[in-house]
Amino acid sequence: MTKIFARLMKDESGATAIEYGLIAALISVALITGATALGNSLNETFTTLGTKLTTEVNK
Repeated sequence: MTKIFARLMKDESGATAIEYGLIAALISVALITGATALGNSLNETFTTLGTKLTTEVNK
């Protein structure tokens, strides 16, 4: 039984898979955050542009 436990303690393949999963999760969070910020910025830009165009057309 101690040999099996010792072998499991040395096996790091599961730890590597978990690390890759954590890295993928962090990259996903960063991409979502960046896309949200960019989307909000674009929304503000187009809203401002639309308002200016509407004002100029209605003069």
